[in-house]
Amino acid sequence: MTAGPTAPERFRAYGPKHLDDIAARFGLREEVRETVRRVSLVLPFRVNEYVLSRLIDWDRAPDDPMFQLTFPQRGMLAADDERRLAKLSADPGDKLLLRELVGDIRARLNPHPSGQQQYNVPHLDGRPVPGLQHKYRETVLYFPGQGQTCHAYCTYCFRWAQFVGDADLRFAAPDPTGLLAYLAARPEVSDVLVTGGDPMVMTTERLRRHLEPLLAVESVDTVRIGTKSVAYWPYRFTTDHDADDVLRLFEQVVAAGKQLAVMAHFSHPRELETAPAREAVRRIRATGAVVYCQAPLIARVNDDAATWSALWKAELAAGAVPYYLFVERDTGPHAYFQVPLARASEIFRAAYRTLPGLARTVRGPVMSATPGKVVVDGVQETPEGSYFQLRMLQARDPALVGRPFRARYCPEAAWLDDLELAPDCPPDLAAALRGAPPASGAAA
Repeated sequence: MTAGPTAPERFRAYGPKHLDDIAARFGLREEVRETVRRVSLVLPFRVNEYVLSRLIDWDRAPDDPMFQLTFPQRGMLAADDERRLAKLSADPGDKLLLRELVGDIRARLNPHPSGQQQYNVPHLDGRPVPGLQHKYRETVLYFPGQGQTCHAYCTYCFRWAQFVGDADLRFAAPDPTGLLAYLAARPEVSDVLVTGGDPMVMTTERLRRHLEPLLAVESVDTVRIGTKSVAYWPYRFTTDHDADDVLRLFEQVVAAGKQLAVMAHFSHPRELETAPAREAVRRIRATGAVVYCQAPLIARVNDDAATWSALWKAELAAGAVPYYLFVERDTGPHAYFQVPLARASEIFRAAYRTLPGLARTVRGPVMSATPGKVVVDGVQETPEGSYFQLRMLQARDPALVGRPFRARYCPEAAWLDDLELAPDCPPDLAAALRGAPPASGAAA
């Protein structure tokens, strides 16, 4: 591992209270600034200097994809809710009413989709294990308490509820004690996904306290780290004060015989165009870790085939593995970002056709829904009508993995719940897809 250059950047986060300064620096119109201010009362807003100076094209704002990706926009909330937010936030005497309204709006935005709280929380000795989710037999998600923020927030994020300061909506583990006890009781778990938020907001010493204990767990073969830091703060791996330390920690994980997978979230090719981002990927790969790339298909940000083709080719050129194209989940401002499944399938196929063979590792479009990951394989024309061809790519019930099924074609459908299953759907699949209480890794 080569040493990084002298650190020229120091991380600083900017939030709603910095909007006036941001508007003055970058020429943001007053009406756009006020929209951001209002919507950020409900949805989290956080950026940093790298995002502001290196990723956003301010000449195109507010239509610029990276601006849409990081700044809350008009249309993300219902128009009536925006009007009420504007009225109540203008009068200091209405603080209590404003807080009640914000809570009501958040509750209507489906803060925990796909049964995260009902079905994913594992139990040990009859008690829930805090900071863990266990949906699929072989994989446990681990949420370190100190890693439940990000260097910047994506406006589409399906985990927005982690960032709004409500402990009842948040997954967080104070330390790995509960995780280790659970793994000891569940030796079938081979993968631990350390997630958030973003674990890479932690210092290396804090991250070490969560990762090192896993190296002694024989049943764990793979440690995954879910992160957006390579896109939003690549200096974490190049010039931060402990950048070299975190790469040595990665080397330690690999030397212990574990596969280390850095699950990097790139939503737009611009995120990989900067020299710091490419250098960050290079240094991560030099530790023996593998970089996998995933992101959802997002209206106004990346909803065209040319963007995805460019992104996947850039990932391959950087030595990373294109992995998933997700369907935007049914939470938060999903109506603003959602792309119909029919169009999503067309975009995926059109981009996929342009790829060289080594980039055709990518899978999609994939819905990460309550019963599991459902991939849209295409549209089938039959004498009885048109059907979506679908497949269970992953499932709470392992017996359903890989199983194909069909649903009636609907051009407006944007999520699994919008689909009508075909009459020939096998009964066990139909029961899981229609919302029967799921079997899961946590309950098996």
